[in-house]
Amino acid sequence: MRDYLDPENAKGMPDLMDSAICTEMLITAKSAVNNYAIAITEAVNPELRQTLVRHLDEAIEMQGAISSLMAQHNWLFPADPKSQFPFDRKAANTAIDVVRMDLFPYDTDRLGMFATPTNTESKENQQ
Repeated sequence: MRDYLDPENAKGMPDLMDSAICTEMLITAKSAVNNYAIAITEAVNPELRQTLVRHLDEAIEMQGAISSLMAQHNWLFPADPKSQFPFDRKAANTAIDVVRMDLFPYDTDRLGMFATPTNTESKENQQ
C-alpha cells in the first residue's frame, strides 16, 4: 500500500478495525480471568474470595461472549487452527504494512502549526 490517503485502500477497514478491537477485548478478558483466579488463591478473607469468585464468573462469561461474537463474524476459529492461521497471518501482514507507511513527510520545517509557504515577493515588497 503506497498511498494510504487513497480511498481505495480503505476497503475493508471498518471490518478490520472491528476485528482488532474485539481481539484486544478478548485478550483483556482472558487476562482478567487469569488475574481473578490468582487473586482468589491469594485472598484470605472469605467475603473477598466470594466477591472475586463472582467477578471471575463474570469475566469468564464475558470471554465466552466475545469469543462467540468473533466466531460469528469469522474473526476467530477456536476449534480450527488451519482456518485461524491465515487470518492471523493477514492481520500480522497488515500491521507490518502500516508500520512501513511513510505517514510523516521528511520536510517538517514549520514556523508554526501550519506549513509556511516561501514567498519571496512579499519579502521584497516589505523592503
